[in-house]
Amino acid sequence: MSRVSGDVGAQETVTTDTASFQCHSEAPYIHKVCIPPKQNLLHEFTARVKETFFADDPLRQFKDQPWSRKFIIGIQSVFPILEWGRHYNLTKFKGDLIAGLTIASLCIPQDIGYAKLANLAPQYGLYSSFVPPLVYAFMGSSRDIAIGPVAVISLLLGALLQDEIDPDIHPLEYRRLAFTATFFAGITQVMLGFFRLGFLIDFLSHAAVVGFMAGAAITIALQQLKGLLGIKKFTKNTDIVSVMQSVWSTVNHGWNWQTIVIGVTFLAFLLLAKYIGKKNRKLFWVPAIAPLISVILSTFFVYITRADKHNVAIVGKIEKGVNPSSVKEIFFTGTYLAKGFKIGVVAGMIALTEAIAIARTFATLKDYQIDGNKEMIALGTMNVVGSLTSCYVTTGSFSRSAVNCMSGCYTAVSNIVMSCVVLLTLELITPLFKYTPNAILASIIISAVLGLIDIEAVKLIWKIDKFDFVACMGAFFGVVFVSVEIGLLIAVSISFAKILLQVTRPRTSVLGKLPRTTVYRNILQYPGATKVPGVLIVRVDSAIYFSNSNYIRERIMRWLGDEEEYLKENNQPRIQYLIVEMSPVTDIDTSGIHALEGLHGSLQKRDIQLVLANPGPAVIEKLHASNFTNLIGEDKIFLTVSDAVVTCAPKIEQA
Repeated sequence: MSRVSGDVGAQETVTTDTASFQCHSEAPYIHKVCIPPKQNLLHEFTARVKETFFADDPLRQFKDQPWSRKFIIGIQSVFPILEWGRHYNLTKFKGDLIAGLTIASLCIPQDIGYAKLANLAPQYGLYSSFVPPLVYAFMGSSRDIAIGPVAVISLLLGALLQDEIDPDIHPLEYRRLAFTATFFAGITQVMLGFFRLGFLIDFLSHAAVVGFMAGAAITIALQQLKGLLGIKKFTKNTDIVSVMQSVWSTVNHGWNWQTIVIGVTFLAFLLLAKYIGKKNRKLFWVPAIAPLISVILSTFFVYITRADKHNVAIVGKIEKGVNPSSVKEIFFTGTYLAKGFKIGVVAGMIALTEAIAIARTFATLKDYQIDGNKEMIALGTMNVVGSLTSCYVTTGSFSRSAVNCMSGCYTAVSNIVMSCVVLLTLELITPLFKYTPNAILASIIISAVLGLIDIEAVKLIWKIDKFDFVACMGAFFGVVFVSVEIGLLIAVSISFAKILLQVTRPRTSVLGKLPRTTVYRNILQYPGATKVPGVLIVRVDSAIYFSNSNYIRERIMRWLGDEEEYLKENNQPRIQYLIVEMSPVTDIDTSGIHALEGLHGSLQKRDIQLVLANPGPAVIEKLHASNFTNLIGEDKIFLTVSDAVVTCAPKIEQA
């Protein structure tokens, strides 16, 4: 099909027969808008499905391969380690070993704290950094992502679970529900990847995620005031009002000064370490090992001073040994099955959003490709396996992934190294954490989550899109002032509202001719563009569907009414032609065609001719199928706006 994109009015010479459409006898030859070749229904449906679900053509590597090779490729696609493992060498292992040891030193103290954030015993945080990273190392496609418990998911899971079961009164049922939610989080992620529905997570906009993460960071930090100040009786609500009431109501009799000294001192140390690492990239290892150093020093201090005898809360005994099986603890029947499923779907989607964003970020940074659907299957599989081995929901951690990348990792072997270190910790070192003060865990979590507050991103969102800023702030205040669930609901709702608003209220604009060109552009963007006397040119910047067709027709008529009123006041010639520039209109449905028919009828009553410019292949095909082209006349459909103006107002165009 011979087409010219945009409004460019350069006339091409074609060797095929072209029709000459004329509104005036002196009009030049004009290229006809071609109709694409007719496709059979099955071919068209297949092409649409392929473009929607298989845009990356995942089976292309299997083409023209023998069955034996196809089998090997299939196994490698499920377990990428079998592909890149063939080229693994000692140099890469050295980088992965250093990176794995570095992120292990960071994850061990964080895991203990995050488990408490999820209202679980400390060992479950360590369990979750042992099995899931091993599974991901074999199945994941990201080289840099570090797998384990993260603050936001731990908070979300803890908040949703305690709404169903009190962890203090029924700890066993609470733990079983946590494993059940983890199982269904994994199933959700696997299904999304297997059925290639990853685009669903894109409905949560970047602005909403930024606001949600910042709100969650504030909420998590406020929750840590219990451990930082040594408060024993603390609210289970997460909103800022309840937390601050709980904090200030105990200021005279509930705070412990020894705990405060320990917590604030090491919090200052951790923040200083982060500042040093940020100022000098070569010292990235300083903030990475600072949490472990803090744990060692604070534990030693509490042990030799027996500060636990002075009401300094400590972690206590951590179960020694590798992950026990939790297959029999998952609720596969009963009332908690549905509750676990609901919580798992929510936690799984948020975990997936975070992990995919991290994987894409580092893949772009290092210039390699990741397969989003394979990532979902890998993340889901590791959570399913994790739920069967006493782990709760895990995902990619941005802070640990950043450290992993800066430490010089080459492959996912760094996750295997980290898992091995955690295994040794579980088998040998856990008894040494008995005297670790809760205040140091609170300090580690606070210093970690502060990085989730991205002020620069919020500023950028404000500059770029005010509606995005509303979504960002809505999610933020929803989390901070109400609850994590409400904040998440607000984030999703505003994201959907933005989509609906953009679909139902698309942009339209009046076009004018740029001086000394045949190009027509938005007169608001180009004040020097001039309108063509007797012609109104309107561009529609969206597909025309049932959801916006009436609005588009009414908006065009409003443009026309405003223009006619202006011309009448200034004694200028009336409008004779309304040209609708349809380059941005990618598709049209039955309602859209009815709207164009209604527009044509309204214009006929005003003695104004409707003209279409540059309808796309899908649009022109449907206009022909509906006989709309016969209604307005095929000589009223042009390849460009310039063609339409030259034909309908040749004297003006030539001037």
